Amino acid sequence: MAKQNTVFKDAYNRCLKLLADTSSLPSEPELGQMLGVSRTTVRAILSRFEELQLIAWDKRKKSVLRQPRPDDYFPTEETDSLAEIIERSFMRRILAGGAEPGMQINELELARDIGTGTTSVREFLIRFSRFGLIEKRPNSHWILKGFTREFALELTEVREMFELRSAARFVSLPDNHPAWDELREIEALHRDILADIDNRYREFSELDEQFHLLVHKASSNRFIVDFYDIIAIVFHYHYQWNKTNARQRNARALEEHLAYIEALRSHDPAKAEQACRRHLQSARETLLQSIP
Repeated sequence: MAKQNTVFKDAYNRCLKLLADTSSLPSEPELGQMLGVSRTTVRAILSRFEELQLIAWDKRKKSVLRQPRPDDYFPTEETDSLAEIIERSFMRRILAGGAEPGMQINELELARDIGTGTTSVREFLIRFSRFGLIEKRPNSHWILKGFTREFALELTEVREMFELRSAARFVSLPDNHPAWDELREIEALHRDILADIDNRYREFSELDEQFHLLVHKASSNRFIVDFYDIIAIVFHYHYQWNKTNARQRNARALEEHLAYIEALRSHDPAKAEQACRRHLQSARETLLQSIP
């Protein structure tokens, strides 16, 4: 259940909300469709409901026995959204396969891995395919197309515009904004990895995604945040493609991030812009070097 844990908790919390509005739950396939998860996950949710005496479950009949209480829910921090879970699994699968052009991605396998329904996976892949990096083939298959130097340059140009804008917004966030707490946690993780860089440099890739997404979210602009999907995947790619000097490169990027974090915390727009430009410039160089 480990890899399905967050999927299970997220779907379980959403299913609890359904309980509040009904006297009996629909069939397992219908529940699976409503929650965007597999039947296995639906059964796990129903078993837990039965244990907690929320429902009486007799074959197809699932009668609601009581209303959910606040302590029946999993804490929010334990439930990533389904979209985040699919995105992370998709990235891991691509990276494990070496991100080679022509690599096949199978909707059914991906859905089985995550413990979710194929509809949610297909929606994610369709949304992602608009950038031309993956292409639909018959029978639930997709092909990874790889990308060119032109694509990389266009991408970094847009990334720089969006991130400079987001960094400028970040420095003006009020002191009580939750983003500052998240930034502190991310900074501590940077220091932990740097302290043991020889063993932990591979962890940088996911931390990089976490940090830049936090900056992009400060824009409060849905188009900027939505675009971050493609940025994250492509910039993850090059960490995998070009394994030469990965340790030194990641150590340098961690140092740049720390300088960038300090600049954001200064609340000084000029400092933040300078640190942001410096880091994005080296990210651009690394990306271009990694294109075969």
